[in-house]
Amino acid sequence: MFHDFINLFYPITCNCCDSPLLNHEDVICTSCLHQLPLSNYQPNNVNQADKVFYGRAEVNAAYSLLLFRKKSMVQTLLHNLKYKRQFEISYFLGRWTGEILKNTTRFRQIDLVVPVPLHKKRLKERGYNQVEGFGKEIAKSLDAVYRDDLLLKTSSSKKQALKNRISRWNLMEESFQLKKPSEISGKHILLVDDILTTGATLEACINCLRYSEKIKISIATMAITI
Repeated sequence: MFHDFINLFYPITCNCCDSPLLNHEDVICTSCLHQLPLSNYQPNNVNQADKVFYGRAEVNAAYSLLLFRKKSMVQTLLHNLKYKRQFEISYFLGRWTGEILKNTTRFRQIDLVVPVPLHKKRLKERGYNQVEGFGKEIAKSLDAVYRDDLLLKTSSSKKQALKNRISRWNLMEESFQLKKPSEISGKHILLVDDILTTGATLEACINCLRYSEKIKISIATMAITI
C-alpha cells in the first residue's frame, strides 16, 4: 500500500516514453519494449557487429542487442542511462543480453567480463560507469567473473561523437592501460560497452588487452549504430 501511495505522487515512468509503469512492468513499458529496434543478429553466426572489426582487430565473436539511430527510442534510453542516472537500464539490458548469449556456442566459456572503463575524472562527474550493470548481469548469465580493475583509462579526452574514425582512433590509441596482465593470460574475455559506432574505443581496448598472452576476446554492446 505504501509503495502504491508513493507511486501515486511520484510514479515510476518508462525510460523511453515517460508513461507511468504498471506494477508488472520494469524500466520500460510493454508498448515501448515491443517497439525497440532489435538488431536480430544471430549470436551463433557472423553479423554486422563482427564486421566492424574486420581487418582491424582479432575478435572471436561480437553481438549488439539494439539498433541505434539519432532521435530514436534507443537514443532516449541510453541518454537516460548516461546522463539522468537511470542506471537500472544497464542492468535491464544486461539481463536481456545475457539470456541471449548464454544459449550460444560462440560466447560459450567466457571467463571474464570486462567493461570499457571511464577516466576517473568522468567517473567522478557521472558517479557510475553506465556499462557496469550491463556487464555484471551478463557475467551472471554466463557464469563468468566481472572485472573492472583490469583496464584503466589513462587520459581524458573530449566527447567523441562528432569526431571522425581516424581522429577517434588516434585519440584512443594511447588512452588505455592494462593492469595485472598475468591474470588474463589464457582467458576468454568479453569486452562490454554501450554503443558500437566506429569501433575505435573497443579496438584500442582490444589492442591493450593483447599485451597479455593467449587470450580470446569477444564483444557485447547494448546497441550498434546503423
